[in-house]
Amino acid sequence: PELEEEILDAKATNDSVGGKVTVSVTGLPAGIGGPYFDGLDCALGSAYFGIPAVKAVEFGAGTQAADMLGSENNDPFSIEDGRVITESNNHGGLLGGMTSGMPLVATLTFKPTPSIGRPQKSVNLDTREPAILEIHGRHDPCIVPRALPVVEAVTALVVLDALLAHEHR
Repeated sequence: PELEEEILDAKATNDSVGGKVTVSVTGLPAGIGGPYFDGLDCALGSAYFGIPAVKAVEFGAGTQAADMLGSENNDPFSIEDGRVITESNNHGGLLGGMTSGMPLVATLTFKPTPSIGRPQKSVNLDTREPAILEIHGRHDPCIVPRALPVVEAVTALVVLDALLAHEHR
């Protein structure tokens, strides 16, 4: 309801808003991916940045980790039902580029739609003079709702590829 209200307010003023999408994958075994350039976080990040309007990608605590102490950010290991787990998931299910067995959690930030119904400052490239850009027609006040299935599909494809590569090794 709060997001919907914000989107409708932006639409009413011919503007747009951005937003965030969090995706989670559960049930992954530990050890999928690899260090350095073979990391699952690298593959996911590359694919996520291929989605138009994505401006940031975070795994687990993401940028909040910068405000934590190591003792706060580190995920304590524990045993549950004979399985090694972490008591928290600040790492977002990825350690050193490989899955840890905990839920993989990624948050993607989307910028506001740039094509809005308000006049915007620009430049006329022919005359090299300031100009006002006015875009007419339909405008999406927020693309985040449309991005949800795209994020899910991209995540599924990259994770499946990593699982198949792991099985092949």
